[in-house]
Amino acid sequence: MDRQDQKALVGEAAAIQYVKNGMTVGLGTGSTAFYVIKKMGEMIKAGMELKGVATSKATEKLASEYGIQLIDINEVEELDIAIDGADEIDANFFAIKGGGGALLREKIIASAAKTFIVVADGSKKVQSLGQFPLPVEVVPFGYKQTERAIEKLGCKTEIRMKHEEIYLTDNGNYIVDCTFPSIENPSQLHQSLNNIVGVVENGLFINMVDVLISVNKQNEISVAIAKK
Repeated sequence: MDRQDQKALVGEAAAIQYVKNGMTVGLGTGSTAFYVIKKMGEMIKAGMELKGVATSKATEKLASEYGIQLIDINEVEELDIAIDGADEIDANFFAIKGGGGALLREKIIASAAKTFIVVADGSKKVQSLGQFPLPVEVVPFGYKQTERAIEKLGCKTEIRMKHEEIYLTDNGNYIVDCTFPSIENPSQLHQSLNNIVGVVENGLFINMVDVLISVNKQNEISVAIAKK
């Protein structure tokens, strides 16, 4: 089974197992979250009533195409669930997110959810974080100073580009992609990054993931629940 098939399998499984009638759902961004949204659209066509809160403008567009009623995050006190992908996730349920550029909104929505579910193909499960560059969202003003401060934490940095221009997030910020030799203490790194003036948020999701839906070596659905 290739990665695309795995993404479809886990995305649809998450919607079928966890999305219930009347829920307000945080909708993730990216290639695996696409299959969650697609399945939710089918469930709505079959008569289910659902509302969604999108983590990006791209997800807003996709959700609208599939008939999902969108509401503003400020309209709700909390979300029933949020379902999103991950760039990496380890055995402690610590994750790196933000490869798609939506890490800040993804983190806000994950924090607002009673249950945060990550859907990931088998390649995203790692022994330790750090193979995937860690995205850090920074304000444009003085971004070079912020980047230099981030480098002092022991990583190589690169400002994310798109079409030969600096990539802009939906919030009008820049992203610094940080390559560490390894991330030995994700919790400490998370705190150190967010203590740097100019950093808005980083892509480490620490003690946030409640459920991981993935695929095992036999290409079967694997559901793991975090112990908290």
